[in-house]
Amino acid sequence: MHLNYHFFKFLCSELDNALKGHTLTNCFSQNKDELVFEFEKDSQYRYIRALLNPSNTVLSFPDSFARSKKNNIDLFPTLIGLQVAEIRTYENERAFYIKFDPFKLLVFKMHGSRSNVILFHEINQQPEDIFKKNLQEDWNLVAEDLSRPMDFTWKRFTSLEGNAAQFAPTLGKLPRQWLKEKGYIEAPIEEKWRLMQELMDMLDSPVFSIVPENSDYKLTLLPVSSPTFQSSSAIEVSNEFFRYAVVYALFEKEKDKLLRSYQDKIKKTESYLEKSNQKLKSLTEETSPQQLADIIMANLHQIPSNEEEVILYDFYQDKNIKVKLKRGVTPQKFAENLYRKGKNRKIEIAQLEENIRRKKDYLLELLEQSEEVASFTSFKQLKAFEKEHHLTSKTSASQETIPYKRFEFDGYIVMVGKSAKGNDEMLRYHSWKDDLWLHAKGVAGSHVIIKGKGKVNIPKDVLEKSAQLAAYYSKSKNDSLTPVIYTPCKYVRKVKGSAPGAVMVDKEKVIMVPPRGPQEIQ
Repeated sequence: MHLNYHFFKFLCSELDNALKGHTLTNCFSQNKDELVFEFEKDSQYRYIRALLNPSNTVLSFPDSFARSKKNNIDLFPTLIGLQVAEIRTYENERAFYIKFDPFKLLVFKMHGSRSNVILFHEINQQPEDIFKKNLQEDWNLVAEDLSRPMDFTWKRFTSLEGNAAQFAPTLGKLPRQWLKEKGYIEAPIEEKWRLMQELMDMLDSPVFSIVPENSDYKLTLLPVSSPTFQSSSAIEVSNEFFRYAVVYALFEKEKDKLLRSYQDKIKKTESYLEKSNQKLKSLTEETSPQQLADIIMANLHQIPSNEEEVILYDFYQDKNIKVKLKRGVTPQKFAENLYRKGKNRKIEIAQLEENIRRKKDYLLELLEQSEEVASFTSFKQLKAFEKEHHLTSKTSASQETIPYKRFEFDGYIVMVGKSAKGNDEMLRYHSWKDDLWLHAKGVAGSHVIIKGKGKVNIPKDVLEKSAQLAAYYSKSKNDSLTPVIYTPCKYVRKVKGSAPGAVMVDKEKVIMVPPRGPQEIQ
């Protein structure tokens, strides 16, 4: 109800007493939707601060205001030096005016997302100037047309069959909600009239309260049991409401945004653990390739040539099993391949167990940090936390300019392309022929480049960490082990007409690594 006629009645009365006889000494804006008025009398200053943000329109009346030395502009210059004659609200309208001597009329049209401040020279003429120039329809306003006299008699009430919205369109959301909770909709006409009179009486003799509503705050003129703030002064409650609606609401918004990001990370980590545990169970419960190789080698004499499927004795389980062989591959060679797979499986299981351990630690860390964020009550705590955990994002302009993410391992700079186009730009403009290029094998992903610092050999630890990043920023990020190819940049070339990010590679080598993100590596 901070933009409601019933509130403006009391606010304008207080402003009239506070500002009448004051001279307007400054009117300026230093933010897109903000307008500040400075009034002076006997070397005492008062201010009106109008924030006309479409999503959050609110007024405050601070005793002091520090104007910035740059990035501001003076507005309504014809008002400077004029004295306040009176401040009044328009009848049954979400608007009020400040009348100056000699005659000027400054109208505050507080219509939510279409709020504006409009200057008139004559009451029956079109505006002389307006604050928000994009609201073109405001140039057609006539100040005297803003008042809306209404008949609040029983006769009119019954003629409208007790329709509250038509009888008293100025009520607003909270008073209408009060009527609904009192059973107004289903009540007989006499009861509706009684409830309407009771409501009007409360609006005419209010105590102003600020109450929380979901993640927002509301100002109400109706009695409430547990207000966040309460006052009998409309100016005082306006100033407090400004703090809640602008400062606290912004804090809650930033806090909720950070909590949602943690909830998303927690959900993804829990999903990864579930899938990894399932995969680990599958790997440990299945017959290992090494055991199958032992069975084949023990039964070589029983395997006919060129057979693709044979029945062999499994001495591990003491039973015959069906074994599928590979066409064109000898049983000995097939067993050799199985031994190699068995060795890789042991590595994969060990790596998977290590990944699960790391992810569990990471999940505990996320849960602890999420609980810490949930306990914050101020911007100071939030900003300190973001700084401590390196959560402050860079400006969008810098992110758009640089086509890669930058990391550093043991003094070596590692670049990871942000997109297919960024991969091309990084390779073309930010690499040298002896830098090392990496990419997850056989899948889409980011190009990774290790700046070689003029050295031929990159340390093994730097190579492994960079390869882990290449695996993480690829379609294989959820695998337990990923093959990553690497080669000097001079062996990577772009083919004319190829898609963004597509390259031809020569003389590559392969390294097997687990995918790991920056936080896990660092």
